[in-house]
This record gives sequence, structure tokens and C-alpha cells, in this order.
Amino acid sequence: MRHHDHEEQPYIVIEKHSGGVGNLMLGVLIGAGVALLFAPRTGEETRSDISRRARRAGTKVKGVAEEVSGQVVDTFEGAKARVEEQLDSARFAIETKKAQVARAMEAGREAAQQARGDLERRLAETKAAYNAGTEVARAGRSRTRVSTAPVDDGSGV
Repeated sequence: MRHHDHEEQPYIVIEKHSGGVGNLMLGVLIGAGVALLFAPRTGEETRSDISRRARRAGTKVKGVAEEVSGQVVDTFEGAKARVEEQLDSARFAIETKKAQVARAMEAGREAAQQARGDLERRLAETKAAYNAGTEVARAGRSRTRVSTAPVDDGSGV
């Protein structure tokens, strides 16, 4: 039995890259170009065929680009419309809240004015009652002083 050293054996590294449509299209174009170059035609036929195919490819690319542009514009317009709707909705909500706050503030002012009027009326009533009570008390004191004074009945006693 022979012992094998792994360092002496060749090895293969496989890397996986995700290509894309761009790489595929590039490969197709290169393959088509090579096929045209090796085709059994004259140079003039090959050049005209290459030109024709290039125009077709350009037309297809232009069509795809226009389609993608249309989709992007449609998507943008839709997003713009949704944002504008949301802004309008937010503006409406803000205006509604402002109106509610203004009504609440006005109601608060009216309630405060009414409460102030009631308070001033009660204060005036209380002052009037106090003044009336004071007058009654003064009148009662002056009668008490007059009635407690000695009465002279003319008898000399």
C-alpha cells in the first residue's frame, strides 16, 4: 500500500457567480457575431446581415426601454397620487381638528364669561345682603341705646 500525499494532487476550485440577463445577452450577441463571421457568405452579405440584426436588436432594446420607462412612469404617478391623497387627507384632518379646537376655545370663553357674570352677580347680592345686615344691626343698636336710657316721667323720682 502506497501512501498518497494530498498536497501533490491537483485540485479544482468551482466558483459560482450569479450572472444576470445582461451576461446572457452579452453571450448571445457574442455567439451570434462569431456565427456570422464563420458563416459561408460573402463579406458584403455578412455585413448587411450584421447591420440588419443590429437594427432589429436596437429596435427591440428601444421597445423594452420604452416599456420599462412607461412602467416606471406609471409606478411613479401612482405613488405620487397616493402621497397626494394622503396629504389631502392629513390636511383635512388638521383643518377638522383646528375647527374643533376653535369651537372648544369659543365655548370655553363663553362659559368663562358666563361664570364671571354669575360670580359678579352673586358678589353684588352678597354685598347688598351684607350692607342690609349692617344697616339692620346699626338700627338695632341705636334703638337699644335709646330704650336703655332713664326715662323721665315727671314724678321727680
